[in-house]
Amino acid sequence: MVQQIGVGGERFDGVREIAVLRGGGIGDLMFALPALDALAAAYPAARITLLGTPAAAALLEGRSDAVHAVEELPVVPGVRDAGDDAPTAEDFAARLHGRYDLAVQLHGGGRNSNPFLLRLGARHTVGTATADAEVLERWVRYVYYQHEVLRALEVVSLAGAAPVTLDPRVRVTDGERLAVRARLGVGGRLVAIHPGATDPRRRWDPERFAAVARARLDLGDDVVLVGDASDAPAADAIVGVLPAGLVGRVHDLTGMLSLRELPAVLAAADVVVGDDSGPRHLAVAVGTPTVGVFWFGNVVNAGPFDRGRHRVHLSFVTRCPVCGVDVTQVGWTAERCAHDPSYVDEVDPQAVLADVADLLRTT
Repeated sequence: MVQQIGVGGERFDGVREIAVLRGGGIGDLMFALPALDALAAAYPAARITLLGTPAAAALLEGRSDAVHAVEELPVVPGVRDAGDDAPTAEDFAARLHGRYDLAVQLHGGGRNSNPFLLRLGARHTVGTATADAEVLERWVRYVYYQHEVLRALEVVSLAGAAPVTLDPRVRVTDGERLAVRARLGVGGRLVAIHPGATDPRRRWDPERFAAVARARLDLGDDVVLVGDASDAPAADAIVGVLPAGLVGRVHDLTGMLSLRELPAVLAAADVVVGDDSGPRHLAVAVGTPTVGVFWFGNVVNAGPFDRGRHRVHLSFVTRCPVCGVDVTQVGWTAERCAHDPSYVDEVDPQAVLADVADLLRTT
């Protein structure tokens, strides 16, 4: 067991039902999984419910022993921004009020999420708080530059839960891996590429991803492209610049995979190359080596911990290339400018390729 992170606290007595608030995307969910594992180990008799999105339910069903149920969040500013057919905040709070012995807030700095959590009427609450947020029973100050996994582990330590892992864990069977490779007709090495990110400033240019794909295809590897429909233009750009003779070994699954299918595809790959994005974080969770392209500030909050399996290439942009504003002041500490240039295009494809080759040799 990993030593406790943070100040910690005694375990609460009589905890049978635990609610954990963590909305957001795939990456946000991955950051919370080690904390959920810690809670499951500390309270083995408790039932843990994730207060999250339908995507979380689709992704985790049968793939995590720490989450026993998922309750879909209502649309509430700062908690969940949009959702078709989501429950109303009033119905959500009324239906779940008094159900939980412990409610855990892993969703941001608490301005919106702490009042939301308190409406559930749990016997005990733990979480984070910015200087202007309502505090919970036990809380730790929210400071933006902290790794999200460690932040979540620091929070659950307040409830007496010590870490059992630092990496997220999402279960994929060997049968699923083999089925993906058979479906794609891959007998040799498979390199997965995710050429997208929610924030356009974190996106590496498709031509750079294409250079990686071309080099690996030239060496006889297969390449699979993954992502949702928003990543299709980048995938099309990658395929569009490849020689016709190589395209037959490019398997473009962009926009075609459900969240249930995505973990197995990532697990079937020998290495995943991607931006700082949900699929790259998910690749870590399924145990696939990764090479990531990051803005340096995001490495503090979201970078992988080890370098035996995961490599990081950093861009050290500190000011917006368009207007010159200081972009290291993030979160609520500064207004975001209106410009969306890539912050990471200075990363050299040859450096990425060198790490891909090294991981294929050593992992």
